[in-house]
Amino acid sequence: MDDGRLHDRRGDDGRGDDGRRGEGHHGPHGEERRDGGRHGEGRRGGGRSRVAVAGASGLVGGALARSLTADGHEVVRLVRHEPRGADEVRWDPENGRVDAAGLAGCDAVVNLAGAGVGDHRWTDAYKTRIRSSRVHGTTALAEAVAAMERPPRVFVNGSAVGFYGETGDRAVDESAPAGEGFLPGLCVEWEEAAAPARKAGVRTVFVRTGLVVARRGGAWGRLFPLFRAGLGGRLGDGSQYWSFVALHDEVAAIRHLLDRDDLSGPFNLTAPRPVTNREVTVAMGRVLHRPTPFPVPAPVLRAVLGEMAGDVLGSARVLPARLLESGFRFAFPEIDGAIRAAL
Repeated sequence: MDDGRLHDRRGDDGRGDDGRRGEGHHGPHGEERRDGGRHGEGRRGGGRSRVAVAGASGLVGGALARSLTADGHEVVRLVRHEPRGADEVRWDPENGRVDAAGLAGCDAVVNLAGAGVGDHRWTDAYKTRIRSSRVHGTTALAEAVAAMERPPRVFVNGSAVGFYGETGDRAVDESAPAGEGFLPGLCVEWEEAAAPARKAGVRTVFVRTGLVVARRGGAWGRLFPLFRAGLGGRLGDGSQYWSFVALHDEVAAIRHLLDRDDLSGPFNLTAPRPVTNREVTVAMGRVLHRPTPFPVPAPVLRAVLGEMAGDVLGSARVLPARLLESGFRFAFPEIDGAIRAAL
């Protein structure tokens, strides 16, 4: 099995997936780092690696796959249809099935698959789909990894800052317990489903992702058109904290965690300073040069979104303590920079 590094090796011009320079991320000699880690710390030898990615058609999984491929690594995509080539492996996450033979020779398995939390109103049927796509899929992959004769050296599994539930103004890091409600309960099950891989001795990492700032896809993909049209505004009273992360930093952080053999367990993938929805609204107007005159009252959100409105109006002030302690440096730590990077 190739023990090659998974860190970014595309020169030293300081440009990320979007081709823009970051605000930070510098190495000890002044060169701008894009993999987020310290030079050489906890790393394996160089070379080409084989990485399986579940959820490669999604926002983060797609960006990760492109980043790895651009650096010469071999990416194997887990797909629901019949494989169209050697770079695809069949799986059925809802029913817990995966073609384990297709994972042979993989140095890492990354599971970012799951039905979109914000794609539909949270009916009982859709909540069941959200859960099964994550928990059953993770169980299938973790069991497949655990049963391999030569398992990958790392299993990275998706999770979310929804793990912590409503935090109000209280800042939380990875040491905080799970909150209460649908999303915290889901995240707990999602992470527990990876137990077979961890118990088999495979280094297991959970990426508790915040709101990813990207032009297309995710919550921000819906915000940009509204704000560009001058129809943006705060949601509710705007006091709720949003723990955001630039797509560039999300991908860089995952690669940092893939690369560092000394890191395992949960990591919050959020920028160092969460901002309130009111601050997000002001920043969007400032960066896009648009007015933000249309606040959306909480009762309207609840009428339109149902139970999901609680997630939109809820406050999650989440800090990336373990990521920072590991030496990762954010290219876009501030909200204005993250928004500009997505344009």
